[in-house]
Amino acid sequence: MTEIAIVEDEREHSARLKEYLDRYSAERGCALHTEIFERADDFLKKCGSFDIVFMDIELPDTDGMTAVKRLRENDKKVLVIFVTNLAQYAVKGYEVSAFDFIVKPVGYYDFAMKLRRAFECLNKRCKHELWVASRQGKKLVSADKLKYVEVMKHALLFHLANGETVTGTGTLKSVASKLDGTSFALCNQCYFVNLKYVTEVRGGSVFVGDDELQISIPKKKEFLRALNDWLATGGGTE
Repeated sequence: MTEIAIVEDEREHSARLKEYLDRYSAERGCALHTEIFERADDFLKKCGSFDIVFMDIELPDTDGMTAVKRLRENDKKVLVIFVTNLAQYAVKGYEVSAFDFIVKPVGYYDFAMKLRRAFECLNKRCKHELWVASRQGKKLVSADKLKYVEVMKHALLFHLANGETVTGTGTLKSVASKLDGTSFALCNQCYFVNLKYVTEVRGGSVFVGDDELQISIPKKKEFLRALNDWLATGGGTE
């Protein structure tokens, strides 16, 4: 269940956003719970419990920009999408790490596109767990602590952040399928890298912690795009 807040004093606009959220939920089959606040101060009393916030800027009493500055004192990760009549607020919005902007009047296509990007960002942040099967049994591995997966002959090596390496069976394709939509990307057919642990890209190499891995020519463009997308959605600041 994704928790969403709408902070909007004009009921016509908040009702439209709620309608769009319900439509998106029905089309994509995702569970959403939405709360509507007409004043920023009321929202701030409950902040910390939401994943995505649609924030109007021109509000009575505390304006939206000031509210998000206060929000960021305690919550660095919630995705804030400003809804405003004035596009020039965009520059100020990035000072409080706004995820995106929607300019009124809001159309469904633009709304759905930005909401999809927000969900992609949330999915990348989610922690996944994998059961690594070996001849000796099974071991539960947290994807959040996994630096990269390496193909070595007929085995998979799971390199963990604590320096441990877990040897398992299976295919890299099956691991990639289980971690689809997260912060992992292929840099070649032998390495599946957690972008969270990338420290440098130099020439044809990517450095994952202290380990230097080769980026294949066929995968380079796709890998760099995945890394740039990860950084653009706040991955590099976590």
